[in-house]
Amino acid sequence: MSFKELLESWRETAAAPRTARKFAVQLPLDAAAQLAALADMFPGRAPEQLITELLGAALKELAATMPYVAGKRVISTDEQGDPIYEDVGPTPRFMELTRQHRRTLEGGATGAGGGPRAGASAAKGARAPKSAATRSARRRRAR
Repeated sequence: MSFKELLESWRETAAAPRTARKFAVQLPLDAAAQLAALADMFPGRAPEQLITELLGAALKELAATMPYVAGKRVISTDEQGDPIYEDVGPTPRFMELTRQHRRTLEGGATGAGGGPRAGASAAKGARAPKSAATRSARRRRAR
C-alpha cells in the first residue's frame, strides 16, 4: 500500500485488527508533531493506529525497493524465453524471516477482530508485485 493509498484508507475505512504484542517507541520531536497533526486531521484514528499503518506502508515500500541480485542459477524463463536467475539479494532472506516471525506471532496472538494479524503489512505481499516485463528487464540488466 502506498502512502497515497494509506491516506485514502484513513478517510474511508476503519482500522484492521492488530496483534496482542505491543512495541514502545520514542519519536523524534518533529515526527511526534506530524503524528499529532495527522491525528487532528483524521480524528477517527488513534495515534497508535496511525503509527501502525505508517509503519506497515513503510515496510512494504522497503521490501519492494530491496535490490534484485541475480544469482548464477537459472530458475525459469520469461515469456520471451530469456533466463530468470534466482535472487541472491536481501529479499529472499527478508521474506523467509518475515514468514518465520509471522508464524511465531500467529501462534497465540489475535487482534480485536479475532483473526491473527501479526505484522500482516510486513509479511503479506511484502514484495510489491511487478509486471512480468519489469521483472524480465531487471533480470536482463543484472546479467
